[in-house]
Amino acid sequence: MAVMILDLLILGAGWTSTFLIPLCKERGISYAATSRSGRDDTIAFEFDPHSTNTAPFQVLPNAKTVLITFPIKVSGASERLVELYQQTHAEGPSAAFIQLGSTGIWDGGPTLQDGSHTWTDRHSKFDETNDRARAETELLALAPKVPTTVLDLCGLWGGPRNLKNWIPRVAPSKDALAKKGSIHMIHGLDVSRAILAVHEHFDRANGERWLLTDGRVYDWWDLASAWGEEGKQGKWVRELMDEHGVRALPRTPERIGRAMDSREFWKTFELEPVKGRLGEHP
Repeated sequence: MAVMILDLLILGAGWTSTFLIPLCKERGISYAATSRSGRDDTIAFEFDPHSTNTAPFQVLPNAKTVLITFPIKVSGASERLVELYQQTHAEGPSAAFIQLGSTGIWDGGPTLQDGSHTWTDRHSKFDETNDRARAETELLALAPKVPTTVLDLCGLWGGPRNLKNWIPRVAPSKDALAKKGSIHMIHGLDVSRAILAVHEHFDRANGERWLLTDGRVYDWWDLASAWGEEGKQGKWVRELMDEHGVRALPRTPERIGRAMDSREFWKTFELEPVKGRLGEHP
């Protein structure tokens, strides 16, 4: 009997899947997704990073690409996940693996210097002591024998994730707002488009770590000025601008001192973000 092979297996049907699954349906891409409980027509599956038990993997379908949406932080667990999937799916073709990560592995670490700007791109040095970064490196080390890649994502928005609602929590006081610099974002639809682009052109991604943003550097002062509570954040921003000699918003990367460059991903996969500007609505 022929083995049924899906295009995409989503390990962890969380926020990303609310954009990814509709896009798969729209493009006719076959998929399956897992959740811990098996809710909403998903497959019940939970990855134990310390276990070598193959039983949980036996319920998973064969797929060309396996997307890992949950963070892995335990040493050896990335390789273990791949091996357990391979052991239980030997009859199908060799799967490729995409790990979703975070641009937080670069925060606070040394970055490439470009004149007076401080820029981070996917080649910049990252915090090698970060548990997620180490697990990503472990996964990438399996390539090229096992096709693997990592998509490190910045701040996520879309659907219930509305940045406007974050302002009171992020900037509850003028002092807190004064310390805020840049923020980088990407919409769930563009994350999904990126995942499917890698799935369709894995030869371009194999063994590589990518940094994904929507191509913009946002300024917390600018956002707080536009979306803050009346009489609070907007007022504080104007005062801070006077105090720091900022004549207009948004502040430049030179003033903020932290900027991320994700151009290489979009160029490599011949895409551009379709949600390339923050909005109040999904």
